[in-house]
Amino acid sequence: MNLRRTIPLLLACALAASTTACAIRPVSSTASPGTVTCDYRPSGAPAKPVDPPDWQNVPATGTVPVTFDLGDVALQGELDRGAAPCTVNSFESLATQGFYAGTSCHRLSTSGIFILQCGDPSGTGRGGPGYTFNDEVKPGTLYPAGTIAMANSGRDTNGSQFFFVYEDSPLPANYTVFGHLDQASTDAVADRAYQGHDASNPDGTGRPLVPTEFVSVTLG
Repeated sequence: MNLRRTIPLLLACALAASTTACAIRPVSSTASPGTVTCDYRPSGAPAKPVDPPDWQNVPATGTVPVTFDLGDVALQGELDRGAAPCTVNSFESLATQGFYAGTSCHRLSTSGIFILQCGDPSGTGRGGPGYTFNDEVKPGTLYPAGTIAMANSGRDTNGSQFFFVYEDSPLPANYTVFGHLDQASTDAVADRAYQGHDASNPDGTGRPLVPTEFVSVTLG
């Protein structure tokens, strides 16, 4: 078996995320200093009712504190507008509208790559916000423990699904990194992950055995 060919295929399955709903596609526009213009493209029906994000004059500098409340623990992190402005803008919009509230993390990988994937209100791994947008990936991107990155089903297919990296993971530079958890929060994700999953997916991943649902995702 050619492991060099097999591993990327498993990674693609583990991080597959189809997106689905209705969004406004931008026309030509000039961004103000320190901002960018984003392209959010309509893609099917949303897994949960939500409005598309603003696409003009999107902030492209600074960071945003974020809290993922799991009920028994609150994960603390920071989103990086400078690294991925269109991604952070979309995430902020979804979080502010309550898109992630009540959403369970649906895929855990404990071998080869070490990620907990979340962000689909349908819980199937196929749901999204009703729009897609482009990758914001730099060559040579790495995925150390604590990384928050977008899941996708191919180039420029980002939607609402994302993953936490709880141990350094050898992923290809195909997934937009848009934030990081602090050390205590990374450890909290790892503690859940080490309790295993139900192996319900064909790629050897599964739903975490410790139920992991967002009570809320808040910014600031």
